[in-house]
Amino acid sequence: MALIERQEELSSLERLIAGAALGEGKIALVSGPSAMGKSALLDALAEQAIDVGALAITATASRIEQGLQLGVLRQLIQDAPLVPAERERAERLLEEGRRSATERAGSELLMEEQVVHALITVLLEQSERYPLVILVDDVHHADRASLICLAYMARRVRGAKAVTVFAHNDGYAHDDVFGTDVLRLPHCRRLRLAPLSRRGVAALMAGRVGLGAVDRFIDEWYALSGGNPLLAAALAEDYRGLLRTADAPPSELVVGEQFDQAVRECLRRAHPRTAQVAQGLAILGAREGLEELLGLPGFDVGRELDAMAAIGLLGSGTFRHEAVRSAVLAGTELDRRRELYRGAAELAYTRGLPPCVVADLLLHATGVDASWVVPTLEEAAMIALREGRVEEAISYLKLAWRQCADESRRAEIMTMLVRAQWRLNPAAPAGHLDLLAEAMTNGSLRGSDAIVLARALLWHGRFDDAREVLDRLTGEMDAADHETRAELLVTQLWLRATHPPLVARTRYPRKADVLAGMVSGAVSRRMESTLALAEVVTRGPRESSLSTVERILESTHLDEMSMDVVENSLLALTYAGRCGRAAPLCDQFSAEASARQAPSRQARLAAIRAEIAIRQGDLPAAERHARTALETIPMSSWGVAIGGPLASMINALTAMGRHDAVREYLDRPVPKAMFQTRYGLHYLHARGRHNLAAESFTLAIHDFLRCGDLMTTWGLDNPSMIPWRADAGEACLRVGQAEEAMNLIEAHLAACDHAAHRARGIGLRLRAAGAEPQRRPALLRQATEYLQLAGDRYELARALSDLAEAYDALGDGRRSRTIAGRALAAAEECRATPMISALSRATEADDVPAPLPAPLSEALIEALSEAERRVAALAAAGYANHEIADKLYITVSTVEQHLTRTYRKLHITGRADLPLIQEFGDRP
Repeated sequence: MALIERQEELSSLERLIAGAALGEGKIALVSGPSAMGKSALLDALAEQAIDVGALAITATASRIEQGLQLGVLRQLIQDAPLVPAERERAERLLEEGRRSATERAGSELLMEEQVVHALITVLLEQSERYPLVILVDDVHHADRASLICLAYMARRVRGAKAVTVFAHNDGYAHDDVFGTDVLRLPHCRRLRLAPLSRRGVAALMAGRVGLGAVDRFIDEWYALSGGNPLLAAALAEDYRGLLRTADAPPSELVVGEQFDQAVRECLRRAHPRTAQVAQGLAILGAREGLEELLGLPGFDVGRELDAMAAIGLLGSGTFRHEAVRSAVLAGTELDRRRELYRGAAELAYTRGLPPCVVADLLLHATGVDASWVVPTLEEAAMIALREGRVEEAISYLKLAWRQCADESRRAEIMTMLVRAQWRLNPAAPAGHLDLLAEAMTNGSLRGSDAIVLARALLWHGRFDDAREVLDRLTGEMDAADHETRAELLVTQLWLRATHPPLVARTRYPRKADVLAGMVSGAVSRRMESTLALAEVVTRGPRESSLSTVERILESTHLDEMSMDVVENSLLALTYAGRCGRAAPLCDQFSAEASARQAPSRQARLAAIRAEIAIRQGDLPAAERHARTALETIPMSSWGVAIGGPLASMINALTAMGRHDAVREYLDRPVPKAMFQTRYGLHYLHARGRHNLAAESFTLAIHDFLRCGDLMTTWGLDNPSMIPWRADAGEACLRVGQAEEAMNLIEAHLAACDHAAHRARGIGLRLRAAGAEPQRRPALLRQATEYLQLAGDRYELARALSDLAEAYDALGDGRRSRTIAGRALAAAEECRATPMISALSRATEADDVPAPLPAPLSEALIEALSEAERRVAALAAAGYANHEIADKLYITVSTVEQHLTRTYRKLHITGRADLPLIQEFGDRP
């Protein structure tokens, strides 16, 4: 190692050598923190001694050889150029001294004075031939017999042509004899090596990595090394190692294996107690509590912390970098490390530190057999889950489960573990389900925990096992507390909406009956959201239920309620046609799930968001969200729920004309059990839509009718959820089965309630397809009006396209071109390629291209009154002025006045330039 900033000390020692040539024997004690360059200084001095004609003999003491008496002195004698007779005599004296020291172990007088004198004489006689330089490195590790001899030599060297240099670390209490006889001698000089300055570190690094790297990283290198040459050199080696494998120089600080080894080497060279305190600090992370953890007096702890700061490992009382702490821990034996963690955990609990702090220590500790361990781990897990630290919570719960001896408590902990793992990956808890089922069999698992087991079994398609759990819960319902009864009723409602084959078609429990007793807010929210979803999919939405779930979603964060509440509420709003409200709420919860690192929740919310986008006609968004859902967690982890995101992906790609991509998703295997769930209905319907677009009409009709049979059998026959009759009717129209088609379409319209705008618009478009030409425009205008209210841009584009064709068939070219332009604009916004191509060909065939409405700013649109919006929306849909007047119960003159004001406010010339209703916002 280059002697950066050590020239002054080296020059001082060189002057001592020069004085020794004149018979001025001296002693030098070179001290400093470990790894500060003392050995390098002694090596340089040895080379300098040879250059000036002096004799350098060296020895290095070692901690592991401290029990080898006269080991250091033997090194000096072996390094001296003795003649054979002198060497033979010296070996005899060493053996005599070793035997004497061994026999007198524990005695103050380890060796006879004559032996000590004779041994030192052998060395000092060498100075009669040429100046002698005796160098002993790490003298603090020397055995006691050697120290006695070295102290004796120090007293005799003054009158000889010799210099003796001892190097030792700071903080060592030397043997009393050595300390008394050497450290206070008048011809003894002391030199202390300090850490390198910033300039010194820069010079050291420049010689290893170049000036360019030094200019970028010198501040970080200096701060991390603390001026310790060994640490700085290790950082340089890590940097150079990365350069050899990287395509470009690193842009950030590199801390690697070489630095780790250097940290461990610093502690190896230091006092054993220094390493001990370093290990304790690495465990606790702070000074407080080190005395209790290590069983050391505060004075000793403080001294060792000062020693570590001097070495360069600490800054402001803590490790300079996490890499230092990691290196210290890695260098600690496993058993010792676990024992320290155990002590730290007990200390943290006694001091009342937060549960997560105690739990983190317990994770790395040997087994702590105390009553507080399991409750602390459970509390820490709940805190971690609330804060979105799911992986930490899982680690706490796994340890709590292993530590717990009570079977009922173990089952509760395992249930918590399943819930936590579900947030990351629904497939992760699968291995625990059999254990929970066994716990239920032996009576250790009850109530809401058993419901968690049933839900997990259902997710993975284990319907028979889930039915056994649910049957047992139902049988125990009379003996259960009110909270558990409410949870079971919530589950039955959810099954009714999601897994209908598992429940009998019985009457719904009245909400008043369910909530008659005292239940928690969490159970109440689950009841409200599940009831709203069940109502929507079975008998249509109720305004009161939808308002309730909307308030729940607006006033609660994701961590404050279960994912089931969010999912059920969002789906209830979506199926009820309130996509405009569901979309921003879903986005809000998705962002929260992402911030809390909950992949499973992210995926489930993305699947819902894709379904919303499909119903809004936003095909690119539907594809994007469906892809997010399918990629955030593996398809194998979706269980039977895979039908949801797959259906949205298939629907979006089909409408955009990307049939090859659709086949890729249709070829993916799905669980057979999926077709016994609501998710399977969506999948069948989406597959049918693809078959219809691909002109596989028989397959399409089969899928739609199978979907319809299941929906009818299960009591979920709601066209707002899945308009299977309308799609089956369209397929029948395409194959010429007009009568059957119209029967299906009329049945679809009859099933639509007053709020089913999207379903009614779809049905009216298809009714027009089977009607006489003169009736088609009126039906299609009604369809566009409903679809505008629903906010489905794709279905609106389809209706407008049909309306343009209807006007063209009646010879009304002007209206046809106007409506075709609007249809093309809507199709392009949806990226519905097949429709875009067809409309483009139709408009290109005309003499005059269809005008496209210019995009208008939101500010202009907001300037319209409600009355003007209503009139403009109907005019954009193709209604004539007298038809608008009849629909709105106003005069034709009023219609004309509204339109005139609208044209003026929007800066357009006529109704051909009116924007589509979406630009006015979703207004029921």
